[in-house]
Amino acid sequence: MGIDLKGRNFLTLLDFSPEEITFLLDYADALKQKKKDGSIGKLLAGKNIVLIFEKTSTRTRCAFEVGAFDEGAKVTFLTNSQMGKKESIEDTAKVLGRFYDGIEFRGFKQETVNALAEFSGVPVWNGLTDEFHPTQILADMMTVREHFGDLKGRKLVFVGDARNNMGNSLMIGCAKLGMHFTALAPKALFPEESLVTKMRALCEETGGSVILTDQIEEGVKDADVIYTDVWVSMGEEDKMAERIEMLKPYQVNEAMMAATGNPETIFLHCLPSFHDEETVVGADVKERFGLSAMEVTDGVFRSAASLVFDEAENRMHTIKAVMCATLATNQVDEDGKPIVF
Repeated sequence: MGIDLKGRNFLTLLDFSPEEITFLLDYADALKQKKKDGSIGKLLAGKNIVLIFEKTSTRTRCAFEVGAFDEGAKVTFLTNSQMGKKESIEDTAKVLGRFYDGIEFRGFKQETVNALAEFSGVPVWNGLTDEFHPTQILADMMTVREHFGDLKGRKLVFVGDARNNMGNSLMIGCAKLGMHFTALAPKALFPEESLVTKMRALCEETGGSVILTDQIEEGVKDADVIYTDVWVSMGEEDKMAERIEMLKPYQVNEAMMAATGNPETIFLHCLPSFHDEETVVGADVKERFGLSAMEVTDGVFRSAASLVFDEAENRMHTIKAVMCATLATNQVDEDGKPIVF
């Protein structure tokens, strides 16, 4: 019997088994090939989807919209609702659940997306909260698997602020899939111990591992993947000077990539990235702090090792897989692989 995710919410990878995550990656592979073949999709025909955005976005919004359109759904982009202002989240969820077949939320609090799931009666998808970013991790794992051919046993090093949504979610994804996760960060920015303990216990079952270190050479040694994110997350702009001071030694640069000792190491970043001065923020950082780049140098970002734009494209395919798996009537072949036509 195949895996059936119809009707499920997608709030955090903590809710999904390794087999279910792998199924979603297989689904994304099949949908990616379908798109490249130019096949017209109908898996979401007749479905209506609403996208709620508290935080701005490029990839998340476009991935959800194009993914939905590709398979025949209609989309409402909602940024001016009364949710949490003149109407409670519970009441909003109950209204939207009467109108729509699926709800995406990108914003600040994990409690908000959890409440939408509790009260709407339809599948709800987490497009990002301060705590978790599960759709991004699917795209990351798809990219790693495409490049290396496998995931289990691969070493992924997350460099920077390891107690943010990306640090949390990459640790969960690696633990679930039997990978070796290293958080390379100042000790003050290590992930929460309760989540680390939980993931280490899971690794005993999957064969993965979780390591926390502030030592750069030790952390990156033998890495298959070096991953970083912006030093200052949305809503924390007032901490710019403090974060730059803490994280300057952890910039992903050519020396760090060479220190892995692995000529096949790839570089990933969830984007946007401050790798040059060609943005308002980048120019401001150059003027105020004298830095031409922050979390990654332009040389690494544009190098052959950088797969950031493959990764960005895969946001669309994995998000489409999540929507189709939770809304469509899915079929699998005799090997348990999704049938997407």
